[in-house]
Amino acid sequence: MATFCSFPNLGATELSKFSVVTGYLCKSKMGRSLQRIDVGRKLLPGEIVQNATPPPRNLDLRCFAASRVSVEQTEQSFTKTSQVDELKRLSTYLFSTEIGGQVKVFVGKKSAKYVVDVEVSSLQLSSDDSQLVLSGGLYRSDRDIKNMIMETPFIARSSSELALELEFEAKEVPCYFSFLLKAPSGAGSSGLEIRSHRKSSFCVPIGFDQGYPAPLGLSFSTDGSMNFAVYSRNAESLVLCLYDDNASEKPALELDLDPVVNRTGDIWHASIEGAWTFVSYGYRCKGNRDIFHAEHVLLDPYAKIIGSSIPNHHESGLLLKHLGRLMKEPAFDWSGDVFPNIPLEKLVVYRLNVMQFTENKSSKLPADAAGTFSGVTEKVQHLKDLGINAVLLEPIFTFDEQKGPYFPCHFFSPTNLYGPSNGSVSAINSMKGMIKNLHANGIEVFLEVVFTHTAERGALQGLDDLSYYHKNSTEDSKARNALNCNHPVVQQLILDSLRHWVTEFHIDGFCFINASCLLRGFHGEHLSRPPLVEAIAFDPVLSMAKIIADCWDPYDMMPKEICFPHWKRWAEMNTNFCTDIRNFLRGKGALSNLATRLCGSGDIFSDGRGPAFSFNYIAKNFGLPLVDLVSFSNDELASEISWNCGEEGPTSKTVVLERRLKQIRNFVFILYISQGVPVLNMGDECGQSSSGSPLYGSRKHLDWNAMTTGFGIQTTKFISFLSSLRKRRSDLLQKRNFLKEENIEWHGSNQSPPGWDDLSCKFLAMTLKADKAEDQLSSEASELNGDLFIAINGADKAETIILPPPPEGMAWRRLVDTALPYPGFFSVDGKLVHEQMTGLVAYEMKSRSCTLFEACNDGS
Repeated sequence: MATFCSFPNLGATELSKFSVVTGYLCKSKMGRSLQRIDVGRKLLPGEIVQNATPPPRNLDLRCFAASRVSVEQTEQSFTKTSQVDELKRLSTYLFSTEIGGQVKVFVGKKSAKYVVDVEVSSLQLSSDDSQLVLSGGLYRSDRDIKNMIMETPFIARSSSELALELEFEAKEVPCYFSFLLKAPSGAGSSGLEIRSHRKSSFCVPIGFDQGYPAPLGLSFSTDGSMNFAVYSRNAESLVLCLYDDNASEKPALELDLDPVVNRTGDIWHASIEGAWTFVSYGYRCKGNRDIFHAEHVLLDPYAKIIGSSIPNHHESGLLLKHLGRLMKEPAFDWSGDVFPNIPLEKLVVYRLNVMQFTENKSSKLPADAAGTFSGVTEKVQHLKDLGINAVLLEPIFTFDEQKGPYFPCHFFSPTNLYGPSNGSVSAINSMKGMIKNLHANGIEVFLEVVFTHTAERGALQGLDDLSYYHKNSTEDSKARNALNCNHPVVQQLILDSLRHWVTEFHIDGFCFINASCLLRGFHGEHLSRPPLVEAIAFDPVLSMAKIIADCWDPYDMMPKEICFPHWKRWAEMNTNFCTDIRNFLRGKGALSNLATRLCGSGDIFSDGRGPAFSFNYIAKNFGLPLVDLVSFSNDELASEISWNCGEEGPTSKTVVLERRLKQIRNFVFILYISQGVPVLNMGDECGQSSSGSPLYGSRKHLDWNAMTTGFGIQTTKFISFLSSLRKRRSDLLQKRNFLKEENIEWHGSNQSPPGWDDLSCKFLAMTLKADKAEDQLSSEASELNGDLFIAINGADKAETIILPPPPEGMAWRRLVDTALPYPGFFSVDGKLVHEQMTGLVAYEMKSRSCTLFEACNDGS
């Protein structure tokens, strides 16, 4: 008996596609035995029956499909039908043999059985062709192939053509049918075995097809079949692993994909009908052992729904193994949803972590909502009270739970942790419901995304590291998982991910963490025109989305100074704003730096963009939160540019507490009156602390009880007031373009020029002059006709300031003085400040405080 080749080198040219019927039938497991195999004769279209012979004696047919497949006797029978087109969804494979002639194989489905017709033509044998025998059997992916004993004689159709038909039970597929041709002893060439021209067995797939190389990932055809496509240039072979139980450690079925039939370029692909009860899938890649680990089951990078399976015992630490789910994305009713499309200059952003935002019991939400996307929906009124019109979500992709959300495992699905039941489908529906609700309340949704690196395990590793990751990543332990973002395939992956979030989840924008690494080439070199950054800027699907670069590096925990290419599309998280404002309010910054940040950071954004492209922040989700910036400043926190206001950590000293309170108000005030987009960090409105630790892991869940404290109430109201002020005075505080030179005037404390060159000078005032021509054209002209006077005293002493003469018929009203006690330190209507002398108003500012005055009509 013949021992068949252990690898299915098909070497066939497929003449037509094989599609399969929809619906779920019986479960397929490798451990189940092969049932009856009906071997018979089927006529082809146009065939004329000649010299039909009666059925020969019954044969004992034995087939070893795999080492775990048992053997049963089967009965041979013949049937005569007039048309092969009774077979549904036919595929045809054509082979050349090693001695000439052709072997054509038809694979189709009839009722619940799969039918294989084999036709041999022009085969030059010295003996009687009618004695030719097919010897073969079924297998899937086990390579321990035994001698497969299924010997069936051919029937002569004509003098030069032989044919036979085999039928297989549906529950035995998908599988491969491998065979060779034998001329029995006495046929002129004793024991002649005939193989393909590649010296291998003839091999065809049954129950699955070669599939299509596009789209990547899992897709569904109208007939119910499922197509799998994955990129791997350097893999020598690839195995599709199918599971019928997420708790199972081993796949229920594995299918080797043949590099000749199931590969187009660098894309491996296959399709199977949807009539199986498999629930999840993954891949095993084989190749160079230094690069590929054939025992690891890998997640499809394009899977849209993923679930956690049993721990992957091949990985240290028994990390959960993620698998793609064999299901379509759940339908969602987006009717009535409208993208808010808020202009950049109008944005007021709130950054939050989905879980930490509402998981604390103080949120008073049901257990299935706390810490989920639904929890964010429940707190939408809090966002509206703050004047927020955009939320920036910390990364919500599936991530390494040990290292945190900035180390993603996947780019197309929200983590199951944020769903009501920790399920993939519930997380998707919950997130979409949250977005629709926020949109209905006029709030946009932005995602922080990380495309420069992945989790160290469980992500793209193993599929094709030489393509997906930087080649020098193995030398640098920190960059071991650094993605090669500008590789064409990785670039396509990132663009497809972004489009997916815009089209399927209605996301309004993206903030790219560690954006400086998007500028790296294949070998780590800096690119002046990085293809990915340019492609995102001009992508038509992303044309309305906000795109923001954040150059913070989660490895170094420090921002990188870099000139980011923008094509007038990319906004940036303004690290210089954070640095300069922190420095000035602790008494060490220069007036010129403060002035630059107040006016929209022209040093960064005057290159064809404008202040609206500057996303300003004081505190972020890494580093010290706002209350800790004024409470801790030990040597270990030098990089935080913080100041403890006179005493380290918690204190009961009134003078220190008052100073800290003023500093917090100063930070918030400057953030909101500066040109650019203010970004408020979760918890800063109520004094959330990390006890002086700048580490991301030290961040605590938001304590909603803190909102009801005196500090929480007054700070929340102050932020709400400033948001309203920005909207009301959008002519001066929400500018897409830089202020004109004639619209701004700088002052010292006594109306003298500022001490730009005096490093000891810590006082700066400016008058923002309303554009009268613009006022006259505005429908809200009655509200947009007064100048604003802003003064910032960063010194440790009081200053008496002289306000400039107000416009004719107007008087100065004080709106803010951060040194005054609550509730008088800000006022919606403003308190009239009387002249001390003709045309002049003097006002005493306390140390380390800020003031805001507005020119209003007399008596208004």
